[in-house]
Amino acid sequence: MAVSKTTTTTPVVFAVPEDPVSLGLVDSLARPGRNMTGINFFATELVAKRLGLLRELLPTAQRVAVLVNPAEAVIANTTLREVESAARAMGLQIQIYKASSSAEINAAFGAMTRERPDALFISTGPYFSTRRVQLANLASRHAIPTISGARLHPEAGGLISYGTDRLSRFRQVGIYAGRILKGAKPADLPVVQSTKFELVINVETARMLGISVPPSLLAIADEVIE
Repeated sequence: MAVSKTTTTTPVVFAVPEDPVSLGLVDSLARPGRNMTGINFFATELVAKRLGLLRELLPTAQRVAVLVNPAEAVIANTTLREVESAARAMGLQIQIYKASSSAEINAAFGAMTRERPDALFISTGPYFSTRRVQLANLASRHAIPTISGARLHPEAGGLISYGTDRLSRFRQVGIYAGRILKGAKPADLPVVQSTKFELVINVETARMLGISVPPSLLAIADEVIE
């Protein structure tokens, strides 16, 4: 978003978590029309799907904590809008927690210890990915099941994730960067939309939390971490 306000001539290849048309980055997906193109990896657009998977995993859950990073404003605002709508439809109560630093993450979990939510929905975004070990350790210490949008979280000890494949996303950015360096114009390169999604479940974490993962979820999981 900052780059789009800085230059209208330098070619830019992006990877954004939601519709770049609504973000004002391109004119249309098929014909970007400006100096930008790239890939939409649907991070925030999968919020309702993630909440549904969490409900399937924990059918008796009633209160879900939602952790967002206000410093990543676009992601945080869209996540809150989508999760509030989905929670109403599912009859879930949500509790919002905000954190933009390691200390604030610790404070958020301290508050959760007092409120005792049934599960934690971790917003997507680069910062929480970098803090995945801290998040997994705190969730384990406080026995809170978590769901996130990146497989990095269950790989670090979180419970479950659902989102697009990171490697294919970055590969597409590299492909478009290469084409632009060879003379292609961003305005003529259609915005790609991610098509590969993955469900990752850490069953070792589930066992530690005393959660029995439904066979229906195990059957559709792309990876089960033992």
